[in-house]
Amino acid sequence: MSEALTLAAETRTQAGKGASRVLRREGRVPAVIYGGKEEPLSIHVEAKELARQLGTGHFLNSIVEIEVGGKTVRTLPKDVAFHPVTDRALHVDFLRLSANSTVHVEVPVLFINEDASPGLKRGGVLNIVRHELELVCESDKIPDDIQIDLTGREVGDSIHISHVTLPAGSASAITDRDFTIATIVAPSALKSESGEGDKA
Repeated sequence: MSEALTLAAETRTQAGKGASRVLRREGRVPAVIYGGKEEPLSIHVEAKELARQLGTGHFLNSIVEIEVGGKTVRTLPKDVAFHPVTDRALHVDFLRLSANSTVHVEVPVLFINEDASPGLKRGGVLNIVRHELELVCESDKIPDDIQIDLTGREVGDSIHISHVTLPAGSASAITDRDFTIATIVAPSALKSESGEGDKA
């Protein structure tokens, strides 16, 4: 996984919508750190730095070490509220991580070696059912992505979670079924709504 992100923060002494509006006008974003059997901690972070980290594309799957009050708190971002018009971050929830804790995360799926798939070479289409996998990971072993090798895949092949070797420290959060991640379908199957259903 990528290295932990670092975010400087200051504690919030006042809560409420009015105080939050004042902070946002000053270029700050209100946030809260909760969990870990400790009291929630209200903080605020610099809007520009938060926007930069959100722009990395893997902020929600990264450990974020928040420096506040002379201490460093290991956290995992759990929710970011955005302005409906400007897409500016309005509030962030961080989950406090304790040593050896496990977390639920959604990790992007990355398909590799498409040119080594006979089915795709013959005009088949990769039909992605899940762009992300819901995993339970050790908090210090969150993968950036899960790579799925398409080498040798033919038209009609389905890729299920049981075909995927997950990295050490990770397990699927869905354990009651062998769900489909992607299929390779013939182009004609995409032209009719029942195309996939007709293929037994």
